[in-house]
Amino acid sequence: MTSVTDTDLSVADGAVATLPRHVAIVMDGNRRWARLHGMSEGEGHSAGVDAIRPIVEHCADLGIEALSIYAFSRENWSRDEDEVQTLFALLEAAIRRETPDLVRQGVRVRILGRIEELPDQTRASVADALSATEAGHRMTLNVAFNYSGRSEIVDAVRRAVADGLRADEIDEEAIRARLYTADGPDLDLLIRTGGEQRISNFLIWQAAYAELYFTDVLWPDFAPTTLDAALAEFARRSRRFGR
Repeated sequence: MTSVTDTDLSVADGAVATLPRHVAIVMDGNRRWARLHGMSEGEGHSAGVDAIRPIVEHCADLGIEALSIYAFSRENWSRDEDEVQTLFALLEAAIRRETPDLVRQGVRVRILGRIEELPDQTRASVADALSATEAGHRMTLNVAFNYSGRSEIVDAVRRAVADGLRADEIDEEAIRARLYTADGPDLDLLIRTGGEQRISNFLIWQAAYAELYFTDVLWPDFAPTTLDAALAEFARRSRRFGR
């Protein structure tokens, strides 16, 4: 695929009209990457965590408003207990380690998911990151943690009911305003790495008119140049929004 720097999308010249406002990534392939390199699954997940930082920096530098990453789904609880604990430890450590740099970059962190179901220590790390980055204005980083797209819609409907809305008052706008991403732009581009071609219950409301981009690149090998290829493809597409 062509790099974004080889297209009409010239970031250096400030021509960002064809950039998506909101990009989401299903970060798939850590375990397969580990097997290919003769490593443990834990090492694969660690490499996957390390791959996040350059993508966040690249998106912020390009002027993308929001980046959403699928870190841990509610379905992931069914995995081996040791793997789940490894994931939590890696993600918690990454949140603590990266928060000062996110503050420096002006990146605001938001957590998408049922945070109340997380272990106490993880919730504390999440709370610290949310507080520390609250003033970030360059980009919003949405970390989907204990997340499910269907659960998000259920939670939005429950909020509508709790707010006292009658059945005939619950419309699309009422739901949208109560989603985890209510204060951000709709999703423009959904990327999945690792060769699978499905969205796996990720941002299913927000992705109604998103462009989908699938790549065989395993997540630990996903680099800013790989993202540029996806952005170049996005720039070439004609979005019709059902028209």
